[in-house]
Amino acid sequence: METLGAWELPEELCQLRDVTRKFMQTEVKEVEDQLPHDAFRVPKDLLDPLQAKAKTLGLWCFRTPSEYGGAGLNLLGQAVVAEESSRCRMGAYVWGCKAFGEDPPNVIFMGRPDQIEKYAKPTIDGKLRAFVAISEPSGGSDPARSIQTRAVRKGDKYILNGEKLWITDAANRDWGVLFARTGEKGDRGGISCFIIDRNMPGLSFDEIKVIRSYSPYQIHLTDVEVPAENMIGEEGQGFRVAEKWLVQQRISYAANTLGTAQAALELAIEWAKQRVTFGSRLADKQAIQWMIADSEMEIRAARLLTYQAAWNGDLGRDFKVDASIAKVTATETAGRVVDRCVQIFGGLGVSQELPLERWYRELRIKRIGEGPSEVHRMVLARTLLGGK
Repeated sequence: METLGAWELPEELCQLRDVTRKFMQTEVKEVEDQLPHDAFRVPKDLLDPLQAKAKTLGLWCFRTPSEYGGAGLNLLGQAVVAEESSRCRMGAYVWGCKAFGEDPPNVIFMGRPDQIEKYAKPTIDGKLRAFVAISEPSGGSDPARSIQTRAVRKGDKYILNGEKLWITDAANRDWGVLFARTGEKGDRGGISCFIIDRNMPGLSFDEIKVIRSYSPYQIHLTDVEVPAENMIGEEGQGFRVAEKWLVQQRISYAANTLGTAQAALELAIEWAKQRVTFGSRLADKQAIQWMIADSEMEIRAARLLTYQAAWNGDLGRDFKVDASIAKVTATETAGRVVDRCVQIFGGLGVSQELPLERWYRELRIKRIGEGPSEVHRMVLARTLLGGK
């Protein structure tokens, strides 16, 4: 019996990885180098040619099904390109400087054909931009219990009242997917999913300044009238839609942080080889060698956990716990790696001559976004211990 086995990326994904990496190095970097240190948008005159080049290579809207004009990648493919497209200064949150377009929230593809036509397709074409609004002041890690925004049916409309919090760039988006309660408090079956237009009366936005330049917003809903036809799926089925989006999102979120960590480590390795202090190179000092070795080992381990989660998801298995493990491991690993790289560079590491100090700030948020580490540990513990 053949007992040898091996796991490796399919050749197609290896090729996609290499093409994406080269594009980031030769095209995206050249554009980003012209921008301020904390920039999170590329001017249209620079972005349009960049996106045109990406489209010719098929590097466009990686999560979007191919029948709608996207690359239609599975979760493993999404992980691969998420890692590569984070290898730029703004890449921790603005993947590839938006060279590869912006996918609409995947929940829209669970909607009706007319909803996809009106909202998803213009977003894929780059004419519209979208947000997803789940978190609220009452909490975001357990939407089934924390959502208090209320949607009340009135004829052919729903009247929405409440607040959403920590919604990235919401005020600058054209439409969004928003989750509101149509049933009883705490009822998982009492949440519904709505499409919200940016200019609906009663909708307002407050910017929340944080340690990154790319701000989240608080959304206020005061008697916002939403047509009943803007509901995605059936009333009370929103939590199922939200959970699918959240679990899948964690795969690329984890991979994205590892790309940033890998880029930081490569910078630190090159610096250690060149920098001479106290008569020898940093690369010859055991303290530095161990920082680099630990970083490489941890990145490899986190990458394999992320790939495993993606693989299980693509096989149709329940990968909720796998996604939680990948999210915690990758984000915490990336934070440690970038911290070590800052230390290796010393004073230069916290200067704006390098992207490290920006990555350091932004990766700190990653341990909170998409569910804080503690919540994901709770998910794993409950699974292992049989708790509720």
